[in-house]
Amino acid sequence: MAQVAVMSPNGEVKKIDRDSEDSLNALRQVAALMLKAALVHKYDGIRFGDAIAEDDRFWVDSDKDDQQVSADELPALEDDLKKLAKEDDKVEFAEVALDDALKGVEKDQFSSELLKENAKDGKVALYKLGDVAVIAKAPILVYTDAVKNFKLLSVAGAYWKGMSSNPMLQRIYGTVFYKKADLDEDLKKRQEARERDHRVIGNQLDLFFVDPKVGAGLPYWMPKGATIRRTIERYIIDREVADGYEHVYTPVLMNVDAYKTSGHWAHYRDDMFPPMDMGDGEMLELRPMNCPSHIQIYKHHIRSYRDLPLRIAELGMMHRYEKSGALSGLQRVREMTLNDGHTFVALDQIRDEFAKILKLIMSVYKDFDITDYSFRLSLRDPKNTKKYYANDEMWEKSQKLLKAAMDDLHLDYYEAEGEAAFYGPKLDIQTKTALGNDETMSTIQLDFMLPDRFGLTYMGKDGKEHMPVMIHRGVVGTMERFVAYLTEIYKGAFPTWLAPEQVHIIPVSDDKHGAYADQLAKEMKAAKIRVVVDHRNEKMGYKIREAQTQKVPYTLVVGDDEMKNNSVSVRKYGEQDQNSMSKQDFMDEILHDIATYSRKD
Repeated sequence: MAQVAVMSPNGEVKKIDRDSEDSLNALRQVAALMLKAALVHKYDGIRFGDAIAEDDRFWVDSDKDDQQVSADELPALEDDLKKLAKEDDKVEFAEVALDDALKGVEKDQFSSELLKENAKDGKVALYKLGDVAVIAKAPILVYTDAVKNFKLLSVAGAYWKGMSSNPMLQRIYGTVFYKKADLDEDLKKRQEARERDHRVIGNQLDLFFVDPKVGAGLPYWMPKGATIRRTIERYIIDREVADGYEHVYTPVLMNVDAYKTSGHWAHYRDDMFPPMDMGDGEMLELRPMNCPSHIQIYKHHIRSYRDLPLRIAELGMMHRYEKSGALSGLQRVREMTLNDGHTFVALDQIRDEFAKILKLIMSVYKDFDITDYSFRLSLRDPKNTKKYYANDEMWEKSQKLLKAAMDDLHLDYYEAEGEAAFYGPKLDIQTKTALGNDETMSTIQLDFMLPDRFGLTYMGKDGKEHMPVMIHRGVVGTMERFVAYLTEIYKGAFPTWLAPEQVHIIPVSDDKHGAYADQLAKEMKAAKIRVVVDHRNEKMGYKIREAQTQKVPYTLVVGDDEMKNNSVSVRKYGEQDQNSMSKQDFMDEILHDIATYSRKD
């Protein structure tokens, strides 16, 4: 097996297998250094942030006094990289005095800051390629001639250190492989990712937008996106109410003391927004979790064993502080609405309630045609118990109960130590995204801690007070992430029951057939079908193509024959043929399509 020379951040060089993941990461790291070198030689006075390999790509952050690097300049930069690769230079390691290193970047505040942050004992470790250097943080390939099969992917803005209060830099992304076939496969996957990217589709279909100028990570739902979200919300509320849940509304603000009691303040403070001082000693916090709110609902009345299981649910808005650099469309936001629920049960009700919740989740998955998922039993890490609620007896009991419940249902699952919530173990249902990545969609969490901390009780059959067990559960996660997931799974072609516009009616002549089209639309709206009549003065072919571009499930064309026969000419999304149907037959078909959640079975 072929080997390559890789240098560690301490300057040590060793040979490793070229086909290993470590080797590929080292190749990406040297590509980042070479890209920085190409930028240095091409643009006078350019300044630099990080130049690193990350996940499945490499990138370089830079800043110029004049216009930033544009996507049109990437081909020329690729040519420069090819020339550097042909020169087959060698990366050198150097441990330089910080003062000397700073002299070379006097006019570059970003590089200066990086050097200071990474200095130890007055020295900084560098990888050098000629007169260009990067900080030695990760292993790097020693020779540059391996950088042959690469592609500079894109340019984007990136806040310095991921903070919106810092200057915006220019980030250039690239990918590189040892083999051309691997590069081609990677580019194919990236193209598929672009076509499924919910941010791209959201813009094309006008579903939502995020404007950092008015609030990074705070989505604005446009009418079409709001329709999709509202349809999901109505669906999930109806399902939960039918399953015995009582839906509530609770405030997005709560006294910070509640989060100190719950443990969120101690464990998640860095992910919470700063408290608001109301000026009278009261400190209010934007809630990062809904559980303390639902606990207050429980505590508002004296509870009896007859009340249990008590199921409380809410589409609860939450706020979490995410760094600007981590924000991404609807997947990583600062304001989110969680499909949240909490059940308060007696100890002997846990298994039955667990099975009931799981049955609800599986039924919802069927309606959304979610089939690729696995079960992960998330447990406490026995080697690192400091980050968890300190009660060994509770953990042993709750973990045994969850395992027993899964075994009762004869479900295959795998155990993941260290993935539990700080207050208890949980079952995570891991779904596959459109691009094959694992993502937690649903969760069922067992909690003995919060009932204890908040002093929750119920009066038992024996006339004595007992503590309930709390089950946290989320069926489809947050509305934001779920819509992003569905957008990418469906590639924007939402099934009829979810589509923001279900029917697009095009009159052949607006003067002659517009009134008939409007009458059709009126009848459909009365049947709660989402329909639009296209009265624009455009050619019919253009209107049909646009309806297909907007991925409307049904496009109807109406002219003389349709008016005469009280019929419609139907074209389904993705199909070329048009079929003539009576108005009633079409109404029956689309209403059946909606009622069955567009399932084939």
